[in-house]
Amino acid sequence: MEKGEGPVFWFETSGSVCHRHHFQSNGQLSVMLVDDSRPLYQKVAGSFMNKFFPSGYPYSVNEGYLRYTQFRSVQHVTSAALSVLSTQSLLFAAGLRPTPAQATAVSWILKDGMQHVGKLICSNWGARMDSEPKRWRLIADVLYDLGTGLEVLSPLCPHLFLQMAGLGNFAKGMAVVAARATRLPIYSSFAKEGNLSDLFAKGEAFSTLCNVIGIGVGIQLASTICASVQGKMVVGPLLSILHIYSVSEEMRATPINTLNPRRTAMIVTDFLKAGVVSSPADLRYREDLLFRVRLTEDAGNVRVGRALHEVIKPSRLLELEQVLPGEKFLLNRGGKCVDMVLEQDASGEDALRGWLVAAYAAQIENSSHELSASVLHEAYKKMTGVFPVFLKELQSKGWHTDRFLDGTGSRFAF
Repeated sequence: MEKGEGPVFWFETSGSVCHRHHFQSNGQLSVMLVDDSRPLYQKVAGSFMNKFFPSGYPYSVNEGYLRYTQFRSVQHVTSAALSVLSTQSLLFAAGLRPTPAQATAVSWILKDGMQHVGKLICSNWGARMDSEPKRWRLIADVLYDLGTGLEVLSPLCPHLFLQMAGLGNFAKGMAVVAARATRLPIYSSFAKEGNLSDLFAKGEAFSTLCNVIGIGVGIQLASTICASVQGKMVVGPLLSILHIYSVSEEMRATPINTLNPRRTAMIVTDFLKAGVVSSPADLRYREDLLFRVRLTEDAGNVRVGRALHEVIKPSRLLELEQVLPGEKFLLNRGGKCVDMVLEQDASGEDALRGWLVAAYAAQIENSSHELSASVLHEAYKKMTGVFPVFLKELQSKGWHTDRFLDGTGSRFAF
């Protein structure tokens, strides 16, 4: 480091690149490239990384971001290509003979109409998307491909053009809402240093680049092997399969770090069976993306609801509540499951406490079909003994324990 009459400055050298750093009079840090002797391909790669990856990559993002980005690029290229082919098919079905370039331009107009109806309907499921962003992101792309498939097939029945185009845009409208609603939860799971805006901006820039490439691929296909309906019926399904596979791998690589019923069940199961607290990265490949799976017996088989107002409790629950003083949850045996009712302002920590009590009670009671006060008392004592360490380990692994996303969008009164 050198100091003269001007500001303090220093040089940093990394490989074949040297930068000069100094603080300006307004306090901002200025960085100037002094020497770069890298080969041209390395300069291009470095410039690409700076434009399309977050600052400080890979240290500023959580595990799985590169794999997520790789499959995201394939997803956007295939979806953009499918969009061009479907738009050309719609115009053929309407009796027009458009060029590929015309199909690209008209695609913006055809997004209206029934698509807005699909958006309105899908917006009612926002709470479920918060709870299960990965599953709904995959559902969004399945809906998008279904809508695109209807549009591609429309030339085969031109007399049903309006119906097929309307249904296609209806499905795509639902897909748009689901994809946009799940974007922020997915980006936030990768934000390691509070750099959500940088992640979002770079991710959208990368998506735009891939969409442009995909449109080019679609125009080329529409001009050659997909100029006929038969060609589209061969290439379209292949693109769709590649598209859905890319999205599924993209979501499997995403380490969602918010608590919901399924992730909580897996965390509690691992803790009770192996004594370890799983991280979001540990659970990402174990989550079922499309179908709801039955929660395991080891996690207490808990079903969750929330109480909107003061809960009116039957006498037996009043007795059980005496074992759980000051807690914001109630437990009740409901058939093969334990029903847990959370208060309106219950946090993720409250849900974890209730879930652990239910899981310990399930271990203790075995054949009993009723959640007795003695069983609950013993389970509660076990929970209070391990919970501080359990919670600290969860937070150190990156879990957001301040909230619990049950995904119902409803609040229940007992």
